Amino acid sequence: MEEAEAEVTWKRETIPKVLKIVSTRLPQRDLISLLLVSPWLHRTLVSHPSLWLVLDFSQMGNAGNRLVAALSLPRYHHVKYINLEFAHDIEDKHLELLKSKCLDSLQNLESLNLNGCQKISDKGIEAITSVCPILKVFSIYWNVRITDMSIEHLVKNCKHVTDLNLSGCKKISDKSLQLVAENYPKLEFLNLTRCINLTDRGLQQILFKCSFLQSLNIYALSSFTDEAYRRMSLLTYLKFLDLCGAQNLSDDGLSCIAECVNLVSLNLTWCVQVTDEGVIAIAQGCTSLEFLSLFGIVGVTDKCLEALSSSCSNTITTLDVNGCIGIKRRSRDELLHLFPHIKCFKVHS
Repeated sequence: MEEAEAEVTWKRETIPKVLKIVSTRLPQRDLISLLLVSPWLHRTLVSHPSLWLVLDFSQMGNAGNRLVAALSLPRYHHVKYINLEFAHDIEDKHLELLKSKCLDSLQNLESLNLNGCQKISDKGIEAITSVCPILKVFSIYWNVRITDMSIEHLVKNCKHVTDLNLSGCKKISDKSLQLVAENYPKLEFLNLTRCINLTDRGLQQILFKCSFLQSLNIYALSSFTDEAYRRMSLLTYLKFLDLCGAQNLSDDGLSCIAECVNLVSLNLTWCVQVTDEGVIAIAQGCTSLEFLSLFGIVGVTDKCLEALSSSCSNTITTLDVNGCIGIKRRSRDELLHLFPHIKCFKVHS
């Protein structure tokens, strides 16, 4: 009798507790497979909402229909994270179905990744943002269809966004940046890589009004000038800044960026107007630097490395000076002498 009771206790109490712990570490596919093992295991897993907060259909076929089907299930009514990155078949019609059929399931959504979903247009963005009132993270990298209208829908419907990735959205303009600046003063992460229609005017709106930015990526945008770069001194919380290809950035602009004293990562690859003067300003102002790329800058010399070594020798772990022909002492051993904690000597190949 005691053995039978112990077995029942084992099945009803011990196994569910163990499975709850183990299941939190399982990939989504394995977790779903466990549901099919037995009815009691199905009941055990479904009874723990914390196991069903993520839907990941990245790079999957038929992702649109799978998403709609999943969100129709009760266990996903509290989902917080949806990843559809490079789920190429996702279309506006799927997002419109979510609006009409799965409204309740998206009320707790905090993060939505639509990277590489190139069939989505402003129409789809209007539908999905209208049912995600507490969205905080929105990423739609490499979408050449959406326009400023999508950003209008986003700021109207989602008031709490702090992380926004618009990389490769080539149709957005300064109007989008104005909307972002006016509606997201607490924005912390912004990626504008290759948004080629942006100008100083739009970027300055961000710099003036989004003072809590910690990460700003404006990679491959050569249209900005020092008129905007000088205003980066306003970003006192900034830790990550990618200026790769900023062809108009001068030492004057870089000296203003040096006032961002919390910078940890700075990419100056192909910032061809920069010289020792600007890098020395960075060395003196940004003493917590861990990552710095000077790749391809011919106007810098050993003098700037000496300045960096004086202030950042204990922090820099990544330093790329390849192509900096003015720097003569750039062998591995010579760089390690100046920066003993370097682990990476090459960022760009």
